[in-house]
Amino acid sequence: MSLRRRLEPWVVAALTSDGLRDVRRGVAELRRSVARAPHQVLWFHQVDDPYSHLGAQVLERFAARWNVELVPLLVGPPPDEAAPERARLDAFARKDAADVAPGYRLAFPRGASAPAPALVAQATRILAGASSAAFPALAPRVGDALWRGDAAALGALEHESAPLPDAAARAAVAAGTERRHRLGHYLGGMFHYGGEWYWGVDRLAHLEERLAGLGLARSADVAPLVAPPVLPARSAASPDRWTLEFFCSLRSPYSYIAMERVFALPGRLPVDIVLRPVLPMVMRGLPVPAAKRLYIVLDTRREARRAGVPFGRVCDPVGRPVERAFQLYPWARERGRAAEFLHAFARAAFAEGVDTGSDAGLRAVVERAGLSWDEARAEQGVDRGWRDELEANRETLFALGLWGVPSFRLRARPGESDFCTWGQDRLWRVEAELHARLAGP
Repeated sequence: MSLRRRLEPWVVAALTSDGLRDVRRGVAELRRSVARAPHQVLWFHQVDDPYSHLGAQVLERFAARWNVELVPLLVGPPPDEAAPERARLDAFARKDAADVAPGYRLAFPRGASAPAPALVAQATRILAGASSAAFPALAPRVGDALWRGDAAALGALEHESAPLPDAAARAAVAAGTERRHRLGHYLGGMFHYGGEWYWGVDRLAHLEERLAGLGLARSADVAPLVAPPVLPARSAASPDRWTLEFFCSLRSPYSYIAMERVFALPGRLPVDIVLRPVLPMVMRGLPVPAAKRLYIVLDTRREARRAGVPFGRVCDPVGRPVERAFQLYPWARERGRAAEFLHAFARAAFAEGVDTGSDAGLRAVVERAGLSWDEARAEQGVDRGWRDELEANRETLFALGLWGVPSFRLRARPGESDFCTWGQDRLWRVEAELHARLAGP
């Protein structure tokens, strides 16, 4: 075991610990206090980003609720290394924003296409000229006109506002993008406060919890501004069953923190889980830059905390550990323990700091999954076609317009269509879709 692999679990555990988080927050507040600066929340707005449009719709309420200075900044799209499947990302973002908006009590047009470059430039001019005070009210109106492709509405907004010339608007975007880079991120639709990042409406509750802890609420009402709908814990008895395909990776921390909840679904809803694992992105040649890796591990930690899932002692299983696990995956499935095997591996890698590439680590995984290590050793080196299976799963995932994990496909029954989505934070949509189909037309 290399020195790096020995140290990694301790380093990541320290990096993601509540103690270090509290120290970082304390230092940020001390610096702000010494500088006599206001509590300042930055909002990084990408004009043609669907998630930025969702976030813009809560800015007015956010500013009214919290005693902070809200500073909007325009930014460009993420760099290529942070968005290796840009066309799929853009198409999915439009579909996903329309899909989740009703549950969040927000709006995004279904079937929206990419806005015309001329309209994006016009929207950028309008927002670049807006003051910080005017931006929260103006941005949703501009976004609504942009995503509906309403040139007349944008023209009216441009006429009633104080737009900047194209060159000045581009300079404003460049300055915001550079500031985002210096602070360590790459996406639009992001809030930033005191050294931490919060992705739009999906992570807004984490930011609000932090601000509430600082006593910055203007009123006693601190219920989350945006939250998924409350769904029944269990479904009524049904003779019908649905099939949910679960695309996951053994190197994806988001896949890991979704697993326990996904595997619990059949106990509450009439659904059967079909596993569709894929190789990790980096083992498929897709880059993951350092800023993205850091954000993912910190974001996973707080999402895991919310879900009640242990996370933090990480021993990265990329490469040979993943390959050895998938070599045993068909065998584990034959014994009816595929889900238990994948979950045991992911928990060992992401919560317990186990070197899953070692015989001792893999043995612990196998036995925790309720399987025989002696049988597993006999399987090592046996080719059961796992690479072809995982590649077929990847091809299916791409054909669905997705590429990241965890992703889900709820298979259609007669009179229905498949429902597909991506992200552990979209499990509520999977459940909502199941409840809707149970209720019938």
